[in-house]
Amino acid sequence: MTEDSQGVPDLTKGRNKVAGTIVVAHAVKHVYGSGQSSLIMPEISIDLELTRSQFGFLNTASAVAWWSSTMISGYLGDRFSNRAGLMLAISLCLMGVSLFLAGLAPNYTTMLGVMFLVGIGPSMFHPPAIGELSRRFPDRRGFAVSLHGMAANVGEVLGPLTVAGFLTVMIWRDLLKAGLVPALLVALVVWIMMPSRKADLQTEVTSVRKYFLSLVGLLHNRMLLLLIAATAIRSMGEGGVGAFLTLYMRDELKYSVTAVAVFLSAAQVAGIVSQPLMGYLSDKVGRKPVLVVGTGLMMLSAFAMSVAKTNIQLFPIVLVRGALSFSLHHIFVAAALDAARGVAQSTVVSLIYGAGFLGTVSPYIAGRISDAYGIPSAFVYSGVVMIIPTIMLAVARFPKSGDAFDTEAEQANTRVT
Repeated sequence: MTEDSQGVPDLTKGRNKVAGTIVVAHAVKHVYGSGQSSLIMPEISIDLELTRSQFGFLNTASAVAWWSSTMISGYLGDRFSNRAGLMLAISLCLMGVSLFLAGLAPNYTTMLGVMFLVGIGPSMFHPPAIGELSRRFPDRRGFAVSLHGMAANVGEVLGPLTVAGFLTVMIWRDLLKAGLVPALLVALVVWIMMPSRKADLQTEVTSVRKYFLSLVGLLHNRMLLLLIAATAIRSMGEGGVGAFLTLYMRDELKYSVTAVAVFLSAAQVAGIVSQPLMGYLSDKVGRKPVLVVGTGLMMLSAFAMSVAKTNIQLFPIVLVRGALSFSLHHIFVAAALDAARGVAQSTVVSLIYGAGFLGTVSPYIAGRISDAYGIPSAFVYSGVVMIIPTIMLAVARFPKSGDAFDTEAEQANTRVT
């Protein structure tokens, strides 16, 4: 890693290797996450004979831990941004260990506690990963962040198919326990490929006090606050669909595990194409049109899902969700980084991811609605909620993505000269 005359690391050197490592690790993380959420969670519900409210609360417990850990990870990502590789390795280790414990949980009460642990490991990945990408690719932020998101789609394609294949030869408990070793191996590889670098004391958060000062400053940014609020409400809307789509397919439509896996994996293939395309478009034409159109389509897909009964009706809806879900979220992240103009970038990522805290109650609310009126009513609830962020984004005034890069370049020039 080369440095300038002031001892500041040149983060553009070797950035392709770092980006490749982050992208592959993120894909692996989603292989685990998508397999667990889409196929293993319904099997847990069936095996433990859970009510839909209990099933929803398992998702809520995991989401609460996910939010809490994301906020902590945002601080660590800025405080120790030179050790991003180590933090990613720890995240992957915790993911493997928590899923191993889920394979041992004998009943609902124990599983509830384990699901809280399951939310911690994966949530610690994004702030240091995206923060590092943002620091290394300030000139192509939307595209770089979208590559990170594309890796999620790759994982979402492979995860259900991989888990479905293993579930044909072993029970879900054994599969969760067997997944520990690969997770630890990938963590080791990430640690080796992303060694710690010398810290830039002029740009790193060097104390808790400095962190909170930067956080207070960020929370005075009106555009950032709007994006956080829109993300929070959007996550609440998507929570109802995300928690109950696969259960709806398995329990009410009587799809096989393999059929569910094929549906979800095919949908994520669309996301692999849409991620870099949406990132490129957001860099060229602006974040706003991409976010408004994407959020509106997600809203309409939730309403459409409530009346879909056949393969022909359901598949295109799932396809739209697969193309937009991760893609849209990463454009939110890029827009927030633009609004923050290079300040506390891992913290900005954690604020956008952490905004999903409002969505932690959504699976439980959707579960109560489903117990009373059926699962399709949960999709209607999600669509109604999604109207709000669509309107918020449509009336907002976004900064140009180039403005953020210009400001960071000025700051860099001032530091060097």
